[in-house]
This record gives sequence, structure tokens and C-alpha cells, in this order.
Amino acid sequence: MALVAPALRRYLLLLAQEHLEFRLPEITSLLSLCGGQFSGEQEIRVNSPFWILNIPSEEMARGLMKRTVCAKSVFELWGHGKSAGELYASLKNYPTDRMLPYLQSDSTYKIHIHTFNKTLTQAQKIKKIDALEFLPFKGKVNLKNPEHIFWILEDYGMNPNDVPEEPIHLYFGRWVHGQRELIESYSVKKRHFIGNTSMDACLSFIMANHARVKPNDVVYDPFVGTGGLLISSAHFGAYVCGTDIDYNTIHGLGKASRKNQKWRGPDENIRANLRQYGLEKYYLDALVADSSRQIWRKGMLFDAIITDPPYGIREAPRRMGSQKETVKSVERSTENHFFVSSSYHLSDIFFDLLKFAAEHLVMEGRLVYWLPIYRPEYTEEIIPRHPCLKLISNCEQMLSSHTSRRLITMEKVKEFKDQDENSGMLDGQYMPYRGHNSFREKYFSGVTKRIAKEEKDNQK
Repeated sequence: MALVAPALRRYLLLLAQEHLEFRLPEITSLLSLCGGQFSGEQEIRVNSPFWILNIPSEEMARGLMKRTVCAKSVFELWGHGKSAGELYASLKNYPTDRMLPYLQSDSTYKIHIHTFNKTLTQAQKIKKIDALEFLPFKGKVNLKNPEHIFWILEDYGMNPNDVPEEPIHLYFGRWVHGQRELIESYSVKKRHFIGNTSMDACLSFIMANHARVKPNDVVYDPFVGTGGLLISSAHFGAYVCGTDIDYNTIHGLGKASRKNQKWRGPDENIRANLRQYGLEKYYLDALVADSSRQIWRKGMLFDAIITDPPYGIREAPRRMGSQKETVKSVERSTENHFFVSSSYHLSDIFFDLLKFAAEHLVMEGRLVYWLPIYRPEYTEEIIPRHPCLKLISNCEQMLSSHTSRRLITMEKVKEFKDQDENSGMLDGQYMPYRGHNSFREKYFSGVTKRIAKEEKDNQK
């Protein structure tokens, strides 16, 4: 007997107005995990805070909200329209049997109004609530602790300088779930072990969501640092591991990164970070290793690779060198630990990273990484490619007026063969990253020019 797929129900997502470019890839990735999709009833306005989704069940809608950091709330959508009349007609057509469980006489409720890009008076809000008297509410109003909360949501467009008199779209639904606690509870400010480049908690969770990390996955970070990207993946039930060339960071030794603290404490390390959040059972290990050298056995090992490669602003890119290399520096990491390091060109970092992902990701596994960009020279053609990897999304985060970094998500779509060893090494793609300090020089040239301009302006 053939299995029948569950019917999809309409839900409304209320999105946060931050990290706008990251929202669509994050929600699309999460919908693919739960079997949902965007509603065909709407044209997706990327910057709008309101998106209609089709999701198989309320449980899955709650699951989506427990993961996303780009959305504030999800609602079971009972009706919507481009005018009040259309909204009311839509509500009258909504199946009564779906409404009644939440409108019983022994229940309590309240109705909340949310407007985007406009502020209403209390009298205007009451008038809009009273207009819904045709709905069969039988319970009692409880403004402090209701069992069910219903929302009227009105969209007045994106332009604060041209706000229409009437909303361009209206929605009504039952509030299902909302959360923004992930960002606060995992704040780097409260973390036990941090470094100069520890990733912001919000962006760490966005990266894990873009990678579609799920329970029992194995996630790897080849530039692990203090392990911030491992934490978000472990929170979603994945087993995590990483490598880094910096012996001191892996072992939690040396100078501290926090203000007013000179040296790291005896238990400042990646494992302690996982333990802080009750995630130690998901920690496999972190190794001192050079990402440019092969240390893993051949084959598909990882469900996701999530990383923030060094690009020379706060931390210099390095790899293991030899005494014969022209560019070399002997570094002392501990009392009895020495190694020789040489510069690691950005072009080589990305080439090695994509080749590693192509070989060691499982099929449909994802690589998520940051790519630094000098904006005057940017075109999409310079994004590194590999024939085994498909580009899924490309989102920009500004660093300065002339530089940014782009969050690149790629998915493995072709099995790696020996002939793919040097595939994708096109000069046109890697040329902007030639030279160890090319991005660093461009980044700081803008900073220098800005300081000089400010000093000149101050002298006037």
C-alpha cells in the first residue's frame, strides 16, 4: 500500500529585520529538512518580514522555529489578503473544524496587532479587533496569560518615507511558536574560551542551518580556532571535530583574548566550551594539523564542513613549512614545541578547501565557508568552483565600504574521482586571492585612507 504524504498546511513566518541576505538560504535549507516549501500563493519579497510557508505539521513548524535565528515567530495562517475585505473573506473560507479547537468556551485568548513600518493608536487597534467579531470566539479574553494568542499582522511596505494609508497586505493567524533565545544563551561574551576571531553566535547558527546540520551528522572545521562553529552544530545534535595549525589555541595555552586577563586559565579549551553548554558528548576531538596537508583517509567522512578560513586581518594564514623554504619563520608554541611555518596564500586555501570538501563530504553534504571580497573587484565569477560541488547560496556581510565577506554554501553533487584532484583550478577564479597579503593590503588601504580623510576634515 502506497504511503500518502501528509497534507501541507499554511503557516506565516515573521522574520527579523537583520542579516537580510542570509534569511532566504537559511529558511530554504530548513524547509528542505522538514519537508516544507514556500507557498505558491505569494511572490517572495526577499526583504519583506512576512513569508507564507507550506509545512506538513505544527510539530515541524515548531521544529523550524527552534532552529532559525532569522525569524521571530511562526503562525498558523487562517487568512490573508491585500485589503481588509479580502482578509475577512479569506477567514470566512477557512475550515471551521480547524478553528474550533482554539475557540472553545472553556479556553482563554487574546488578539495582538503587529504592524510593519507604521504605528497605530490604541483606538485604531481596538477598531480592527472589533471588526473580527464574526469569528466564532466562545472563550474568555485573558490579556496576561491566555491559552491561545491570535495575531493581526499588517504590512505597510518597506519605504519609511512613503507609508501608505492602508496596509498593502494583511494576515491573521494563531501564534504557534517564537524564539530568539539561541543568540543570547550562546553569546560569545558569556563563553568560557574565546579568541580574537571567535564567530558571533547568530552567524554560527546561520552557518549550521545553511549546512542543514541534523542529529548524528559528523561536522568538521579545518580552521577550528576556539571551536565556535562546533558549538552551533553540536546544539543541533551533530558530532563535531576540527583541526588547527595553532598548537596554543588547540591546547588552550598562551595569552588570553579577554580584556584584563593576561593568560588563559587551566581549563580554557574547546572541550570546556562544549561542556559549558551541556554538549560535551558530541565532541569528538580537535587536532593540531595543517589543513594543506592530507591527514585523513580517503573517502566520504563528513556530513558537513563549516569553517571560517583565516584571511589575514586578525590572524595570518599559515601552513607548515620546511627549512628549505625561502619564506619561513620558526615559532615557539610551548616550552618544548617548535614548528616552521610559511605563508598560506588565500588562493591555495580556497583551492585546498574545495578539493577537500569534494573528496571527503558525503553525497548531498554541504560546505559552508566565508570568502573575503574586495568589493570594487567583485563579480560572481570569482567565487571558487569545483565540478563535484554545486553553489547553493552566496550572501554578503559588509566589513567596510570597500570590503566584505560572503557566506558561500556549496553541496556535493558528484562523486569524487582521481581525475578531479586538480579540477576547478581556474586562474580567473583564484586570481583575486593570489598573494598572501592581497586582501589584507586592500582592507587596510581603505582604513588608512579613511583615517587620513578624517584627520584632514578635522583640521578644517
